[in-house]
Amino acid sequence: MPGRRVGRCIRRRDRAGRLAGRDVLRHRRVVPPEARDLLRWYDRHRRILPWRAAPGETADPYHVWLSEIMLQQTTVAAVVPYYRRFLELFPTVRALAEAPQERVMQAWAGLGYYARARNLHACAQAVARMGGFPDSIDGLRLLPGIGGYTAPAIGAIAFGIPAVPVDGNVERVVSRLFAIDAPLPGSRKAMALAAATLGTDPLARARPSDFAQGLFDLGATLCTPKRPACVLCPWASPCLARARGIAETLPVKAAKPARPERHGVVFHLTDAQGAVLLQRRPPTGLLGGMTELPGTPWRDATWSGGETLALAPIAADWHSAGSVRHVFTHFALTLDVRRARCATIPAEAVAGRFLCPAGKLAGEALPTLMRKALAVAEAG
Repeated sequence: MPGRRVGRCIRRRDRAGRLAGRDVLRHRRVVPPEARDLLRWYDRHRRILPWRAAPGETADPYHVWLSEIMLQQTTVAAVVPYYRRFLELFPTVRALAEAPQERVMQAWAGLGYYARARNLHACAQAVARMGGFPDSIDGLRLLPGIGGYTAPAIGAIAFGIPAVPVDGNVERVVSRLFAIDAPLPGSRKAMALAAATLGTDPLARARPSDFAQGLFDLGATLCTPKRPACVLCPWASPCLARARGIAETLPVKAAKPARPERHGVVFHLTDAQGAVLLQRRPPTGLLGGMTELPGTPWRDATWSGGETLALAPIAADWHSAGSVRHVFTHFALTLDVRRARCATIPAEAVAGRFLCPAGKLAGEALPTLMRKALAVAEAG
């Protein structure tokens, strides 16, 4: 059967253990998906998002870029309030470029993956020097924080460049359309090449912004990870995975190794007025540039009481307030929270740190991990 032939070709692997993406290009589908069907669906069912231009309007490159950076590794629901707040604080890319990095980090606090915020600020400064965003994918790729997905996304949506950006939603759609059943991340090359074939449709090239956003919406609303709504899908007929009854099993993901467990201790020290002793993390690395409670390094082994007290900001009557657990991409961290109070915090303890009045904590660039630790300390 023709469908089986296509499936066999798409599953063929190259020497690197990845799918031979060229087979996706070489073998045409019997009933290829048409851009017309996706665009008709998108015209009726497009999501209304604060950064998305309305039909007939021209997209603002600043809005598109800001949303795409925020949406990396983050859900739409989580991004919307941050996006709106950023536009209130930094209505233009120049306003963002001229803002102190500390203020940008404060506005980003809680959104996670903080290297994005540092790159966002650096990129805004580069764009301000250039007088605007470059209107080519190659030019966009040269900017800080803009990579292989973000450049085509901005190019297609903001500048109408015929390109198919491939995010997690598009990978899911493509893996099902072509029944690509090799596990991620090895199958990523084949998925990108398959997605590129979809973009060769003349209507996709004529409406690249809508086509790209239609793919995003299809994956986000119908071709979902669990229980995909195949009955409502505009591309149900040409979908090989639907025909074989395997749509919900794709894309296949390689088993992830167990996350290492690390341990640390933080110290919540307040003075008579309730001001909290805080410090800034180094500008680069994990949580770079963010604000934190003083504490121990993070390590595989737990910390003994004697080790902990030796690293406390001052000798004091430290009490355990509890602990918090936070999962990062590559490891999980358990922080024990110790608290103490003294009338006046000695100058030597404040050196390299600073006292933050309790009423101003909300404005600090505290990552979610440290907000959890503060909540435990205040309740303990």
